[in-house]
Amino acid sequence: MFVGDGIGKTQIKGNRNVVDGWTTFRSATVAVVGGGFIAKGITFENFAGPSKHQAVALRSNSDLSAFYQCSFVAYQDTLYVHSLRQFYRDCDVYGTIDFIFGNAAVVFQNCNLYARKPNSNQRNIFTAQGREDPNQNTGISILNCKVEAASDLIPVLSSFRTYLGRPWKLYSRTIFIRSFIGQLVDPVGWLEWNGTFALDTLYYGEYMNRGPGSNTTGRVNWPGYRVINSSTEASQFTVEGFLEGSQWLNSTGIPFFSGLG
Repeated sequence: MFVGDGIGKTQIKGNRNVVDGWTTFRSATVAVVGGGFIAKGITFENFAGPSKHQAVALRSNSDLSAFYQCSFVAYQDTLYVHSLRQFYRDCDVYGTIDFIFGNAAVVFQNCNLYARKPNSNQRNIFTAQGREDPNQNTGISILNCKVEAASDLIPVLSSFRTYLGRPWKLYSRTIFIRSFIGQLVDPVGWLEWNGTFALDTLYYGEYMNRGPGSNTTGRVNWPGYRVINSSTEASQFTVEGFLEGSQWLNSTGIPFFSGLG
């Protein structure tokens, strides 16, 4: 367990990055492997900058890991939700390209996701989920969160396009549920990875979101994209439905709600 004095007060910083010879996996400022890891009140940062490409602030391979009132700050590939079951509550995540990525079963609840100002030739993508097999019970669930522009992006918002996600792997799965989506998100919502790759096999869903960027009428027309209208379908990606949270989160002391909220 890591317990800090609060976001911005307790900070762990590094600058490993792909341009300087590290792999994405090894670039993490902090990497968590052991099961049941908990962090509270800490900023994890990789300050390599937008020109250094992949530069991870935190990587978690920890099953049943939970992060409460933490901040994750970088540019490309900020938060590597690598694998297994993970929960993030009241956290802030800042980045540019694919800045929440990996193949965990992960729920973000009551979090703030902030797109930053990228380099002039770049665009912002909030997620790049890496599910490789349709039998894997993995995915990124964004539940009751805020999806907005960071302070450095706001003045130049019209100069950059921003998307909810793109498919890193063939069965990529990402869901936005009852979240506020700001005006920064492009009306099409989602971005291709490479041509038609994964557009038939991915699962991208939006359920009862709000805000100026939440209008789904102009969204992509991919076989794997859907506007979710069923609470039963959406409930598969809640803390209880996706993580069986009642079996382990109570013992962490971190607040959570089990259902759709």
